[in-house]
Amino acid sequence: MTDDLRDLLRSTFRWTDLGPGTDYMVSDRSGWWRDPRILSGLGPALADLFQPERPTVVVSPEVTGFMVGPLVARALGVGFVEAYRAGARRAIAEPMIWADVPADHRGETQHLGIRRNLVGDSDRALVVDDWAATGAQARGLRNLLGAAYVGTAVIVAECPPEVSAELTIRSLLTGTDLDP
Repeated sequence: MTDDLRDLLRSTFRWTDLGPGTDYMVSDRSGWWRDPRILSGLGPALADLFQPERPTVVVSPEVTGFMVGPLVARALGVGFVEAYRAGARRAIAEPMIWADVPADHRGETQHLGIRRNLVGDSDRALVVDDWAATGAQARGLRNLLGAAYVGTAVIVAECPPEVSAELTIRSLLTGTDLDP
C-alpha cells in the first residue's frame, strides 16, 4: 500500500458533530466510496496485508463489508461470501450457519450467518470490513469459520493491540490516524 492511499483515506474522511446534547462524533466514510482512486486501491492494499496467508475466500459482514469485501476478493483472485445479520431481512432459504457476535461498539449483540455450503474445510477465509472498533464481528466470524479463519483485514482498526493480535486484525489506518 502506498502512502498516497493513506493520505487519500485521511483527506476524504470526516467526523460529523451531531450538535448540542451529544458527546460523540459520527464517522463519515462516504468520501471513500466517492473517490475512484480509493476504490481502485483499497482491494489490492487490503489484500496485501494477508497475501502470505494465501486466502481462498473473503467473508464480509453487511453492510459496508459487502462493498469492501468484493474489492479484496477480486484483488486476491478468490470468491466472496456474504455474512448476513440475523433479522435484517427476510430469511435466507439456503441452510445457514450462525455465530453470536459479542457486544459491538454500541453495546448491541448480533448474530452473523453465512450459507453453509460456501466455505469448506479446505478454505482459508479472510474476513474483510471497513472498521474494527472492538473486534466483536471479527471474533464472531472467527468462531463461525473455525480453522478456516486466517485473519481480518480492515481499513481502520481501533481495537486494543491485544485484541488485534488475538484476532489477527491488520489495517491500513488506526483510529488515531483519523483523530478529529
